[in-house]
Amino acid sequence: MTNRFRLLTALGMGLALAGCKTDGELVVQGNAVGITAVRTACPAVGIPDYTGDVTLFRGATKTVADLDVTAAMTNLTSTCNEEGERVYSEASFDVVARRTDVRGSRTVQLPYFTTVLRGGSAVVTKRLGTVTLTFADGQERAQASGKAGAFVNRAEATLPADVVERITRKRKPGDPDAALDPLADPEVRAAVQRATFELLVGFQLTEDQLRYNATR
Repeated sequence: MTNRFRLLTALGMGLALAGCKTDGELVVQGNAVGITAVRTACPAVGIPDYTGDVTLFRGATKTVADLDVTAAMTNLTSTCNEEGERVYSEASFDVVARRTDVRGSRTVQLPYFTTVLRGGSAVVTKRLGTVTLTFADGQERAQASGKAGAFVNRAEATLPADVVERITRKRKPGDPDAALDPLADPEVRAAVQRATFELLVGFQLTEDQLRYNATR
C-alpha cells in the first residue's frame, strides 16, 4: 500500500480591487518580475486515498450477496481561526450510508480518524471519533454528520523570512536565476515542505477493509 494522499482542498477566488495584486500572481514592475507568495498557517483539509468509504459484510466472504452496509464521507468543508499562536482548524463532513437488509430499526457506529500531517509524511497528532447512523424500520438509507478539529503551531507553519524573500523577490532580465523557479531550490522546497500542514479525515479501517478499498 503506498502512502499517497488525495487532498480535497477548497480554493476560493474573489474579485481584486483595482490597483491591487492577488496572492500568487505574476508581478511586473519596470524590468523586474516577481511572485507574490500564497501562504497561510491553516492546514489543507482532505481525505486520504482509500479511506473515504467503508464496506461492511455479513460474513467472511466479500461478495455482493454478503454486503451489509456501505458508507461514504461527503460534503467535506473546513473553517480556520488564524488568530493567536495556535491556529485552530475544524473540518465538517457528512456520512451517507446504505444497508441491504431493511428489516427492523438499526444503529451502526463507524469509527473515523483525524490526523495532522506535516511535510506530507510526519504524523503530528491522531485522534479517533465515531459517527452514529440510525436506520428506521424499512429505511434503506441513513445520514449523519461529523466534525474533526486540530491545532497547528503558527511558528512551525510560517516560512522563514529569508525563504519568503527568495520566493517573492523581483528578478530582472539577465539575473542568473531570472528564469529559475525558486521552488526548484532544494533548500526552499524543503522549507516549504516543513511549513506545510494537512488536516486529514477518514474512516478508521481494518487492514482488510483498507485492502478491499485499494483493490476493488
